Amino acid sequence: MTAWLAALPDALLVGVGGSLGALARYGVDVALDGGRSSTFAVNVVGSIALGALVTSAAPEQILTVAGAGFCGAFTTFSSFAVNVSEAAANGRYRLAAIDAAGTLVTALVGVGIGAGLAGL
Repeated sequence: MTAWLAALPDALLVGVGGSLGALARYGVDVALDGGRSSTFAVNVVGSIALGALVTSAAPEQILTVAGAGFCGAFTTFSSFAVNVSEAAANGRYRLAAIDAAGTLVTALVGVGIGAGLAGL
């Protein structure tokens, strides 16, 4: 670990990681034309990344910039909640249930996959 990274305040690390995560999130939205598929993709990929990070031997500063910063901005619980709420409000209860359960289960499996990858 370089000394300059260790010397940076946590808020700055989160800000840098968050900026990169937000840009990556936007890139996924553009590539997948936004909507449910984009939200699902970032939440699952972010869960894999976070699972790998928290089970790795990464230094605290890396966890801060990549975990809290990048993954925090890249993933999106709020968009997930809006998607499920809108589907339910429009009477699409099956879609709401599939979206909610599918995202939660797949994201949890993603954490496991990430943890497994970190252990390799």
